[in-house]
Amino acid sequence: MKKVLIINGHPDNESYNHALHQAYKKGALVSGAEVREIKVGELNFNPNLAYGYRKRVELEPDLLQAWEDIKWSDHLVCIYPVWWGSYPALLKGFIDRLFLPGLAFKKREGSVWWDKYLTGKTARIITTMDQPTWFYRLVNRQPSNHSMKKLTMQFVGIKKVGVTAIGPLRLSKDEFRAKWLSKVEVLGRKLK
Repeated sequence: MKKVLIINGHPDNESYNHALHQAYKKGALVSGAEVREIKVGELNFNPNLAYGYRKRVELEPDLLQAWEDIKWSDHLVCIYPVWWGSYPALLKGFIDRLFLPGLAFKKREGSVWWDKYLTGKTARIITTMDQPTWFYRLVNRQPSNHSMKKLTMQFVGIKKVGVTAIGPLRLSKDEFRAKWLSKVEVLGRKLK
């Protein structure tokens, strides 16, 4: 049985991102997967990595549980809106506080290289935006997708990372949104 962790980075539980979260979860459960969820907006933690990597700050109980869920999972699904070309500040703080040296990776002594501690996992990034996805990809060079896929997930050892970008949402019709909910449910059924 595949173990799926859905990380919802939108702080608003009434958002379309929440509907996408539920659609993926529904599909994954139909496939027989075991599913856990993290709604970053509901966690109680300080998102500020106050001292960088110089000095460690103890993780709050919600972050300790989130880290256990990340280690438990086979497949991570990260859902978030693109705001100002990036992801919400709270999701960034979640990553800053958890994907730390000694937890997610370890720098090698006297080397520019590092050991990756989350190997063997796969991931899916699902993003929403108010611009056409082709414009975000070709003109803006998809900074949030690149950052999450290459500079976060692959950095810590998650090699196979798929990206689903949905947009433009602003001014979209109900049919457009319903179509994407169906597509995301299929991704969940296929555990992609």
